[in-house]
Amino acid sequence: MDPMTPTITPLEHSRRGQENAHSTTMELRNPLTIALPKGRMLAPAAELFRHLGWRCELDNGSRQLLVTETKGNEETIRFLLAKPADVPVYVEYGAADVGIVGQDVLWESGRDVYEPLHLGFGRCRLMLAGRPSQRDRDFRLATGLRVATKYPGLTRSYFQQRGLSVEIIPLTGSIELAPLVGLADLVVDVVETGRTLRENGLVEIDQIADCQAVLIVNRVAHRLRLAEIRRLITGATAGADPTNQRPGGVE
Repeated sequence: MDPMTPTITPLEHSRRGQENAHSTTMELRNPLTIALPKGRMLAPAAELFRHLGWRCELDNGSRQLLVTETKGNEETIRFLLAKPADVPVYVEYGAADVGIVGQDVLWESGRDVYEPLHLGFGRCRLMLAGRPSQRDRDFRLATGLRVATKYPGLTRSYFQQRGLSVEIIPLTGSIELAPLVGLADLVVDVVETGRTLRENGLVEIDQIADCQAVLIVNRVAHRLRLAEIRRLITGATAGADPTNQRPGGVE
């Protein structure tokens, strides 16, 4: 044995095992934490949890970002409110066990989480759009093509799959403005009705993806809190749009 290696007696080993077991038990006693997105998806996400019997009052204009609720005498849950792009981060790192987020945000984030259930609200389309003159343009013959977007990762993947080289200009808002002032030739953005595009003289060119809200789960929580998460998914499945569900992944 290496003389520098400390010797652990059976008694010490037993004590450490008890401490680890106690630590795990304490972790499991913490309330299940749900990350909800600010913005347009907060109201339907909160309504989903009200359907499950929780008050979930984060959409009432309050500035509270963290709310703990107890239902009956035992079951406790904690809600945290975050920017949509931050929800997958909270879930991947375990600050939240479960989250609700749009697929567009989740795919762009590239975060390593489970995606067991489509929720049927927050539907939109990720679209390539531009001025009407761009609709029939052969992009294979174009040079110096510039594309403005909040989704640089998804946009890059879309053009790479088609063998096209473009310059991607990341923006955080008012994407439709970019072609109007000559910043970009095209835009990639989410569209619900297409009204904003039309009002700014832009047209849809190609649909990249259909998106909606999904339930996401932390991988460690999936193992340690499987029973709680199963109950949550069962309840969410009952409250979600049945035509848009894709249950699975949490076994």
